[in-house]
Amino acid sequence: MPLDYPLCIVRHGETDWNLEGRLQGQQDVRMNGRGRDQAEAVGRLLLQHAPEVLGWDFVASPLIRTRDTMELMRAAMGVDPKDYRLDPRLKELTFGSWECSTWDDVKRSFPDLAAKRKADKWAFCPPGGESYSMLSDRIADWLVDVKKPTLAVTHGGVARVLLGLLTGMAQVDLPVEDIKQGRALMFEDGKARWI
Repeated sequence: MPLDYPLCIVRHGETDWNLEGRLQGQQDVRMNGRGRDQAEAVGRLLLQHAPEVLGWDFVASPLIRTRDTMELMRAAMGVDPKDYRLDPRLKELTFGSWECSTWDDVKRSFPDLAAKRKADKWAFCPPGGESYSMLSDRIADWLVDVKKPTLAVTHGGVARVLLGLLTGMAQVDLPVEDIKQGRALMFEDGKARWI
């Protein structure tokens, strides 16, 4: 999917659930102290290495960890922390009834489903949740509305499907792609690079 404008993606800062391997999905989990530091650090990185983003459209997932990341990042950039908009399409994929569980919990309680997910992470849909394929459709819908250079604070799953949509990365590789916290992923001319 071609994009006419540069797009910068920032994953929210670390939460305690990230550390525990707990499935957050669309649960409203706050960042921990390290996550708050990461949010400020990415603001300073962008100011130093991509100051052009200051004039871009700023948008975030409405979950608290992304809103807090956006506001801390913008404050570190020296701009109004509250001057951004929200878009619910940027929410993380939902793990449905598995949210709040750890992967170990899921493997123990649902061994057959865990094995199906392992066999095809892209297409697998947890009970009451979304697959990466479904998330990709939601994010493709959002991309249609990107009409100017944009910086979005969102989630690991969203960044993974954007790698597929905008760079052509293979679907089999996307669900295991490492999406860093405290860094920014810049998409431009069909390529992605970390800042």
